[in-house]
Amino acid sequence: MNDSNNSRPSLRLALLPLAIAVTIFIGGIGILQYPAELMLLFAGVVFSIFAVATGHQWDEIINVMGSKIKKALPAILILFSIGLLIGTWMVAGTIPLFVYYGLQIIDPGYLYVLAFIVTAIVSTCVGTSWGAAGTIGVAIMSIAQTMDLSMAITAGAVVSGAYFGDKLSPLSDTTNMSSLAAGANIYDHIKHMLYSTIPSSIIAIIVFTIVGFGIEADSARLGNIQTMREGINGLFELHVFLLIPALVVIVGSLMKKNPLIVLFTSSLTAMILAFLFQGVSLQSIFSSAVSGFEVTMLGNEAVIDEEMKSLLNRGGLYSMYNATFFVFVAFFFASALEISQALTIVLERIIARLKTIGSITFAALLTGFAVINFTSNALVSYFLIQDIYGKVYKSKNLHPVNLSRNMEDSITITEVLMPWTVSGVFMATTLGVGNFEFLPWAIFNLGGFIFSALYGFLAPYTGGFGIRKLEQTEADQDAAKKASL
Repeated sequence: MNDSNNSRPSLRLALLPLAIAVTIFIGGIGILQYPAELMLLFAGVVFSIFAVATGHQWDEIINVMGSKIKKALPAILILFSIGLLIGTWMVAGTIPLFVYYGLQIIDPGYLYVLAFIVTAIVSTCVGTSWGAAGTIGVAIMSIAQTMDLSMAITAGAVVSGAYFGDKLSPLSDTTNMSSLAAGANIYDHIKHMLYSTIPSSIIAIIVFTIVGFGIEADSARLGNIQTMREGINGLFELHVFLLIPALVVIVGSLMKKNPLIVLFTSSLTAMILAFLFQGVSLQSIFSSAVSGFEVTMLGNEAVIDEEMKSLLNRGGLYSMYNATFFVFVAFFFASALEISQALTIVLERIIARLKTIGSITFAALLTGFAVINFTSNALVSYFLIQDIYGKVYKSKNLHPVNLSRNMEDSITITEVLMPWTVSGVFMATTLGVGNFEFLPWAIFNLGGFIFSALYGFLAPYTGGFGIRKLEQTEADQDAAKKASL
């Protein structure tokens, strides 16, 4: 792709656009709270100018961007399908059903820890963090708001649970692709991830349980809960059949059917149920699917107040437009970054200095975090990390599952934390809480990175606990392959 006349920038020169981009992200988005889309666009322009100044062509950036968008098309369609799913589940009464019974059985003091556990179970069953957050996560957020609990903590618990399954489920595309990129067996990969998953989950459960201590169901909170339950019961006809759309998602995922087909089938099922049980017109059902559900569609909105309307009015294809636009901006930035070679040059210098297991592990984790923030594409990030660190890990006799776990702990579960990534925008939009607000409470996501780094640094003192070495036969086979080349 690179023209032979392109001059390779020096390390000092490569650091310049990277420093400007980091300043834009931290200053513009983190401190000044400017729109992430605009800041990402500015950073993309910086790398574009740098690429052109070092001998590249603008068409190269456009071609790479087109290639990335083509590969990301399934994810873009899933974004829209989840918006469709939320809108149809609302008009059918499926999400309100979860909220109604959730308000009945959940004690406010245990909501945070249950938000983590329940979302973790759902995400493991369906294999997607987006699907779990967009369904049961939305219901839990509504329950928390009704109970007057912290939305930031609840969102952190939902995000933590959602990424438990995204990281660990054999149905998850990220679990499959990270193991594939690293050259590891998927079940060996999942087993090795337990070293960081189990302690992260235990800490999350402990923290969310402790934070919930002292929250009592006072009269005001009980009044809100009762009012919400009465409002939902007055708006919707609640039946056990309303669980069918959720069962479609779970069964379809377990049968490993295409996620788009599963989500659209679930949405269609919800539309039919809305017509049969809620007495909603076809026009209102289609409007709910496209522009989002509104309680006025049911014709008896007088039974609830404006605050409850804000809880229920959501979903639809239009609700995902912002996230979809963000995909295009993110890929423009990622394409300009790739063509500029700035990040590659810096990483090459860093890798040359890595000597210990701890330094290699930590560098791979930091690189994974940086790459996913710069590219907002997990698949690209996995293979890039493999290209950069695969040989380094093998030179230290480290099994590929170490690299695949580091990919998950630095890419899969951290992308959601930043407001300039596609997953970050999706979660903030779907849950209604800013990324930096729920970041301190996304304990599972933070824990994975920390524990993976600790296993690397402590390996000399723990006998390599949490670090798997290549078996001798594997190492010999690898050496033989190199000798035959």
